[in-house]
Amino acid sequence: MIDYQEVITIDLETAAFDLARHKVGDHFGPVDLGLHLTKKQESFNFGTGLLAGSIFPGSNRLVFTGMSPAWGGFYISSMGGAGLVFNTMGINMVSLIHKAPSPSVLYLNRDADGTFSVELHPIDLVRVWNEGEGGVYQLMQEVYDRYGSRYTRTPRILAVGPAAAETDIGAIGSVPIKRGKLTHVDTWAGRGGLGSQLLQAYGIAAIIYGGDFPRESYRNRKEANQWFYDRYNMNLAAKDIDSTRKYHYNETLDTGGTFGVNFTTLKGSMLSFNYQSMYWSEEERVKIHETFVLNHYLKQFHDETIVTKSYKTCGEPCTAVCKKMKDQYKKDYEPYQAMGPLCGIFDQRAAEKLNRYGDRNGFDAIAIGGVLAWLMESLDAGWLTPEELGVDTRPIFSPKEFDLVASSMHNADLGIALIDAILEHKGSLTLKKGARHLARTWAQTHRPEILDSFVFTPYAESGWMVPNQYWTPGVLSPMSIMGKYYMYYGSDFVPPYELGRKGAERFRGELILDNIGICRFHRGWAEEMMPDVVGALYGLKEAYLESIRVMSSRMYDHNAACPWESERSRDYVYTFLKRKHEVEGCTDPELLTWIERFETDRQKAALHFWQEMKRGMDDVLLPTDTATGGEGDG
Repeated sequence: MIDYQEVITIDLETAAFDLARHKVGDHFGPVDLGLHLTKKQESFNFGTGLLAGSIFPGSNRLVFTGMSPAWGGFYISSMGGAGLVFNTMGINMVSLIHKAPSPSVLYLNRDADGTFSVELHPIDLVRVWNEGEGGVYQLMQEVYDRYGSRYTRTPRILAVGPAAAETDIGAIGSVPIKRGKLTHVDTWAGRGGLGSQLLQAYGIAAIIYGGDFPRESYRNRKEANQWFYDRYNMNLAAKDIDSTRKYHYNETLDTGGTFGVNFTTLKGSMLSFNYQSMYWSEEERVKIHETFVLNHYLKQFHDETIVTKSYKTCGEPCTAVCKKMKDQYKKDYEPYQAMGPLCGIFDQRAAEKLNRYGDRNGFDAIAIGGVLAWLMESLDAGWLTPEELGVDTRPIFSPKEFDLVASSMHNADLGIALIDAILEHKGSLTLKKGARHLARTWAQTHRPEILDSFVFTPYAESGWMVPNQYWTPGVLSPMSIMGKYYMYYGSDFVPPYELGRKGAERFRGELILDNIGICRFHRGWAEEMMPDVVGALYGLKEAYLESIRVMSSRMYDHNAACPWESERSRDYVYTFLKRKHEVEGCTDPELLTWIERFETDRQKAALHFWQEMKRGMDDVLLPTDTATGGEGDG
């Protein structure tokens, strides 16, 4: 195996570039190398892991690193399958510095003899975004039409949409290209607003890349199978199928994918109507889940996607076939939850319409879903008027007398109108400085309830993140990177100090995957096997694990997490605790103590819960001389 990582650094002011090699051992992958380059040269980076192009399924993740305009700190986002084509350039990473003179397409190509072509081409974004299919999809098509024929192998395209120009939550989108046509299986580096960073700070609207110079990749299946037999008593393929059953098809649940499995099992823990469901009785929540989801929203998915076996991959060969499709619509749990039940939408046609519009415009789907749900409640409660938000109606935002089809479509149409208002800065609605800044402003000029009804994780002075869509305190953790799964999000009750410790260990576990460029859907084997593989191929297992420890501590050392600012974020934790006791029958004495503390003084208890979580994280991730002490300390 090649014992170095090759990085091309491109100065976007001039399109000048240079190639540098970084020894494996000094850095191991796209995260620790991306962190190093971001700090050293204020760059935006994307690349693959040491095993890209190998026989290991899920190993072709394209990992992006840089400063997040939404979160306000260093961030990591990744995209499935896009690393397979990246590998044909024979490099490990692209690092972008400075800013293009005008919004541009970055063209990257590497010939069979190793010659690199790097070009910058200005593009009229307003025109392209408003033609044809529009937004991200039209930009990818335009770029492919212009430059696709210049490649000897099929290239791949990264693109941003209007959200990247007008907000801090723009995503980066891509699709596999098959037989000369762009497919509908869109993949996203969504969280953190790195699409906004790419366009606003670096001037890049799209990147087309590919080549005919693939780097060496691991192909010894016999050897790999023996590693898996030694640990699991089954070969690599069998273990991978077993570990990714949730994402493919779960025979017990008769469904598959994150959408199918999660919506089947949520029941009374499903979140809806901007988290207002947290305040309902369990009976009310279960009834909504049964009538609105199991018997309609999920049933549509089952009949249209599971029964027809409409499954695709992200672009790499993978038995998980996790992309659950219905025509051009890809059905994942979190987007179809955030721009689904959270927004008062329980019908597939309505959810498809809103999700596709959010994707077309290049938004982080979870972030925009959380924002839309918050704005809808503000309209429904009368805290803000339609005129102030640049729309002409209010949502139907209660399950009472809710028509599953008509009311869902009404809310989807309102969501689309709100997206237009955000992009066009109608009324007082703008996300240029982020939703947290906007919520604070409205709380001062209108009513404090506007801020208090917004569920988000605050970071630094103005950073914010809509949490992952699971009703558990872990998704609001005081971690240095949130919005991904760098925390513990299990549904069991864990005392906050231990929850912080478990979150810190999860942080390191996820970094093991991201820094080797492997999709977390394969974590059932990859998290424990990848250090062994690095050891077998490079003799650096312990060095790799130590690099994860050091890297996680470096990131956490700059942690600027803030206590929860909104009442509903605090209630998110309290209602979870209360449900664990009253519904699930948990009688853990510490759980009962925390419930009593929240009911005595909600704000004070929430602050102490948050502090205990952070203390647990400190004790794992900070050096021992700066940590807060062991479990027994006050």
